[in-house]
Amino acid sequence: QVQLVESGGGLVQAGGSLSLSCATSGRTFSMYAMGWFRQAPGKEREFVAAIRWKSAYYADSVKGRFTISGDNSKNTVYLQMNSLKPEDTAVYYCAARLGTTAQAMGVMTSDGINDWGKGTLVTVSS
Repeated sequence: QVQLVESGGGLVQAGGSLSLSCATSGRTFSMYAMGWFRQAPGKEREFVAAIRWKSAYYADSVKGRFTISGDNSKNTVYLQMNSLKPEDTAVYYCAARLGTTAQAMGVMTSDGINDWGKGTLVTVSS
């Protein structure tokens, strides 16, 4: 089991930027695909971005605006979010899935994820 702790959420105006971090409990990067999902009020949890080794995959809704990256030395995954829109408002969850690719993680439902963080709230005002 992987422990995941998110940080970096907050309130930002539309067009602004935020950076989220996900601290992991161990040497996850060699065995896990790491990703970010989000859940808006009244909606299902949806995929945002994933990374495995140096290969990243994004949801169409965030492509070109969000960037996922990882730092092996710090056991941390990041999500840089630029040009934020009110529809990006959601709780953002860090996720880990053993032995898969970033692209495969992108088409998984929540049931396919091994481990979740508790989430961090991102609110984008118009």
